[in-house]
Amino acid sequence: MDKQKAENQIKALVELLNQYGYEYYVLDQPSVPDAEYDEKLRELQKLEQEFPELITDESPTQRIGGEPLDAFKKVQHNVPMLSLGNAFHEQDLRDFARRASSGTDQPVTYVCELKIDGLAISLTYENGKFVRGATRGDGTTGEDITNNLRTIRSIPLTIKEKGTLEVRGEAFMPHKSFLALNEAKEKNEEEPFANPRNAAAGSLRQLDPKIAAQRNLDIFLYGVGEWEGSEITSHSGRLEKLKALGFKTNPEWKKCESIEEVLEFVSYWTTERPNLSYEIDGIVVKVDDLNQQEELGYTAKSPRWAIAYKFPAEEAITKLREIELSIGRTGVITPTAILDPVKVAGTTVQRASLHNEDLIREQDIRIGDTVVIKKAGDIIPKVVRAVIEKRTGEEQEFHMPTECPACGSELVRLEEEVALRCINPNCPAQLMEGLIHFVSRNAMNIDGLGEKVIIQLFQEKLIHTIADLYRLNRDELLRLERMGDKSVTNLLQAIEASKENSLERLLFGLGIRFIGAKAAKTLAMEFGTMDKLQQASFEALIAVDEIGDKMADSIVQYFSEDKVTELLQDLRDLNINMEYKGPKKPEAEIDSAFAGKTVVLTGKMENYSRNEAKELIESLGGTVTGSVSKKTDMLVAGEDAGSKLDKAQKLGIEIWNEQQLKEAVEG
Repeated sequence: MDKQKAENQIKALVELLNQYGYEYYVLDQPSVPDAEYDEKLRELQKLEQEFPELITDESPTQRIGGEPLDAFKKVQHNVPMLSLGNAFHEQDLRDFARRASSGTDQPVTYVCELKIDGLAISLTYENGKFVRGATRGDGTTGEDITNNLRTIRSIPLTIKEKGTLEVRGEAFMPHKSFLALNEAKEKNEEEPFANPRNAAAGSLRQLDPKIAAQRNLDIFLYGVGEWEGSEITSHSGRLEKLKALGFKTNPEWKKCESIEEVLEFVSYWTTERPNLSYEIDGIVVKVDDLNQQEELGYTAKSPRWAIAYKFPAEEAITKLREIELSIGRTGVITPTAILDPVKVAGTTVQRASLHNEDLIREQDIRIGDTVVIKKAGDIIPKVVRAVIEKRTGEEQEFHMPTECPACGSELVRLEEEVALRCINPNCPAQLMEGLIHFVSRNAMNIDGLGEKVIIQLFQEKLIHTIADLYRLNRDELLRLERMGDKSVTNLLQAIEASKENSLERLLFGLGIRFIGAKAAKTLAMEFGTMDKLQQASFEALIAVDEIGDKMADSIVQYFSEDKVTELLQDLRDLNINMEYKGPKKPEAEIDSAFAGKTVVLTGKMENYSRNEAKELIESLGGTVTGSVSKKTDMLVAGEDAGSKLDKAQKLGIEIWNEQQLKEAVEG
């Protein structure tokens, strides 16, 4: 066969097989028997083997390809993938509706969708081709899992849409796939997955895409990050357009004209959820109109125009066998119930939180009791109450110790606190928990340094303080169990790379009391360097927005400790970055054209990527949003600007071109 004839035949087969795949995996309406699909696929494979230069990315044979990766690359989300605020009761939903209605002039309608219990992901298409898939990560930075996502057959590899389109959804494992996977694991004497959500997440984070391909995952798309040139004005319109483009959207969504209709939808699916072929853990409620979404805006963590209603927690009854104590990184002693295994909300539970001694006494919970447990938000198991009528008289009252179980120091209860605390700064349990916190995702984010590895290094006396992590060497690591040459190389590279992290990650990792990730970012942006923060007075600290008296006190006290001064000097000597690398806070004296303004970017720019332009504007005090509304102050239009430019002109919004942006930035 000549090459031209083969090319035509391959093209026709790819189109036909992709259509068959769409009917089977997206519409669930196959038009041909499996045998016919398989015959056409073999025909395509034979042609591609003969003419490998004619293989295209769109071919169904390329869904399970590529070599295993050493590690996942990081991906920056141009539009953050924010989490949603939670609602647990009817009143929470009514309060959400009231806030939404008061934040806009027009009547509000809603879209209700099933909240799929899986892994949030982002898919990016450039001129119709699937080019990148990523996890949500921390909302700003995710992991590139493109090769694994290509194995999900309900994800189209090509679509009929020009420009850039980034869609978002939930990858999940259907019940049928989950049961088959766990059956195979049990046959191989491997630990089964606890629930479909963990199985989906674990499958998509396999470095070998062939493993992900065997897991039979699926996906529902429900949102958009970026969509160049789109003129759609509602979320419901977006869902319909995504379906028309060939994306798999969940059919069980509904447009609701009132909060009463929303509550009816919630009530229906609260009872009907067991009849689905996949797991859901709630209902997502969104304001439908995109302009109203823009008016309502965002908090630091979540949009004000959407909320996630969580189903009531499932309860179960089991036996409390003993109470175990753990010591956190701040010295707090936490009691944990050790239980007879019991199934709750899809997972087997053997441990549950008891919070503190006061709660145990108030609820009269005893060792040996029959207890009721539930999962808060379907995630964290906790003991709700003891079943008093089932007591036999053999149950034992629990008493908290007076000494730390890890170091023997006297336990104290600080003023206005219910928790007992070990205040020995050299308590080994606290040191180990502090190390685990330091390497965690929201802190220094060191790949390969999970909890088990930290415990192993600590027990082998290779690390005592966080500075010791940066002194680890190849030879001592290679002597440890389960540490091969490749894993040691990757670990040392990850530790070295973390030295370049921006200041806020280090600040959060240090574990200063009351200083979470958000406060660490605020402080890093305000003071710029560790030196300036160390020298800051209480007055200077409370002058910073969102930093209160308790936080300021804690910071001053922390930096006054000699051992902290020594630790920070150690970290400087080890070349750990001590400066903030994010967008700078605008100086008050800068006469910025963007200061305090809401700006929208549209079209293609010659000198800047969309993300670069966004960071520059934000560094000069502006706020960049994704759509034009009456709250928009300025639109910066590049080439091929579309509907956003038209809308801005109709609303009389100030419009700049790229040259004006360049002059303002350089000025």
